[in-house]
Amino acid sequence: MLDFSQNYFELFGLPADFRVDLEEVSLRYRDLQKVVHPDKFASASEQQQRVAMQSATLVNEAYEVLKDSLKRAQYLLSLKGRDAGGENLTTTDGAFLMQQMELREALDETRNAADPLEALDNLLDNIKTAINEQIAKLTILLETSTEEDLDAAMESVYKMQFLKKLYSEAESLEAELEDMI
Repeated sequence: MLDFSQNYFELFGLPADFRVDLEEVSLRYRDLQKVVHPDKFASASEQQQRVAMQSATLVNEAYEVLKDSLKRAQYLLSLKGRDAGGENLTTTDGAFLMQQMELREALDETRNAADPLEALDNLLDNIKTAINEQIAKLTILLETSTEEDLDAAMESVYKMQFLKKLYSEAESLEAELEDMI
């Protein structure tokens, strides 16, 4: 079966790097699922079925983390001894704090725009651009393990958490507006 002591990257046979080939991650996920899928162990002992279920769960968890840039960054930071998944992450970046307020206001104002869907599309594009900027920063910052780079990566993760949450809220508003049409 699987070695449960391996980290997600080792499990998938990948280097522990923020940059991953998502197609390769998907291929390895499918290959691992073929080996550990519980249906293959339907006639096995209870213990073998339990291990198969645990293995499948581990593979699914690893896949969910590796395919998502934010979760992958948080996981890499955890491998480097940092807790980037907590709710207490903050930033002192005044420009980003101002951008947060502006993006929130823009989201609130989209309902009253002359063309709410167009305003929302523009906002989604702006948020996606900001997310991509954080991904580019994380790609560089997570290459090393210096304290300064890890501190900056933690801050970048915080920013990405905010941006992804806002993006999700904007998508929800988009669905709501489309339902009204």
